[in-house]
Amino acid sequence: MSKQLQQIDVEKFIHEGGEHPYIDDLNQIPADDQQRMILAGIDVSEEERSGTYIQEDHSVVHCKTRQDGLEVLDINTALERYEWLRDYMWRAVNPDTDEFTRMANHISHYGYFIRALPGARSLYPVQACLYLKTENLSQNVHNIVIADEGSELHIITGCSTSKDLSAGLHIGISEFYVKKGAKLSFTMIHNWSEGVVVRPRSITVVEEDAQFINNFIILNPVKSLQMYPTTYMEGPRGVVRYNSILVTPPGSHVDAGGRVYLRKEGCRAEIISRTITTGGHIIARGHLIGEVPGIRAHLECKGLILGDGVIHAIPELEGRSEGLEMSHEAAVGRIAQEEIEYLMARGLSEEEATSVIVRGFLNVDIQGLPPQLQKEIDKAIQKGEKEFF
Repeated sequence: MSKQLQQIDVEKFIHEGGEHPYIDDLNQIPADDQQRMILAGIDVSEEERSGTYIQEDHSVVHCKTRQDGLEVLDINTALERYEWLRDYMWRAVNPDTDEFTRMANHISHYGYFIRALPGARSLYPVQACLYLKTENLSQNVHNIVIADEGSELHIITGCSTSKDLSAGLHIGISEFYVKKGAKLSFTMIHNWSEGVVVRPRSITVVEEDAQFINNFIILNPVKSLQMYPTTYMEGPRGVVRYNSILVTPPGSHVDAGGRVYLRKEGCRAEIISRTITTGGHIIARGHLIGEVPGIRAHLECKGLILGDGVIHAIPELEGRSEGLEMSHEAAVGRIAQEEIEYLMARGLSEEEATSVIVRGFLNVDIQGLPPQLQKEIDKAIQKGEKEFF
């Protein structure tokens, strides 16, 4: 981990205050805040959502379930309602992992609990928004997601800040449990501002015949973001896919990736990342650990440098048994001039030609997602594209 990432002083941020009233109708949210949330994939109309959780600073301002078989609660209410949930709290994530997990364990500001009951299938994604509105505030949330046996759950999380916020800290502890035969897709879109420090810490446990798809998109400035979500495949024939799209303008430092432990026969995992720097610093990590025979895993990391900036790709394959199949490919470079000239010869300007190439580069085919969720990802990329050109 870089020295820049290790020098964050959590004590300089405010850990109290940041209270806001509950909102029944999302149209009551101020227009500027609505726009920031929309850019993070949040649908304020809720028309194509199975549930909604919105937290501003330290307050839960909206929490609603719109489909039977799904539960959307703030974590405090969920712990009061379900005594058994305490067995899941800090089960996957160790509270002593680092200073950020210790801070979240010591001072917690809600977070969400989302659960699909056995056999339930979400018709539309559940949406959750973690929003920073108060200057220099620390928001420490703890989220738990459970896809019960045989269920199918799709979540889109939008993390963002108010338009004029210049400094803040977001610590997000997330624990995901994908039970036997369940399917969980989790799409996270970040829309921070230049002065925000972001430290997600997440662990996923995948059981027998279960599927977990994790999508992460950041297209706008952030001061410093570091995350390394890890999945433990604890049952045979599981499937895990990590897809990341990272764009960093000048002044942004992003250290992101994914790690998967394949521990049972027949498990498959894939880590795909697309990175672009227009002046920022990206560390793109991927780590696949095959522990038993009969597993298959692939890692792919590709980066584009547009102008200045740094991309540091760190792909890792770790085989601990015979009879497994693991592969990786990594490439970092610039757009070939002949590609731009080819498109310009067909009537496009240089900017239009570059935009076409970048759009194709970011087009990651994410298998297993419902069309409605894929549409949200495409929409986020199109909106972000306007910002970084």
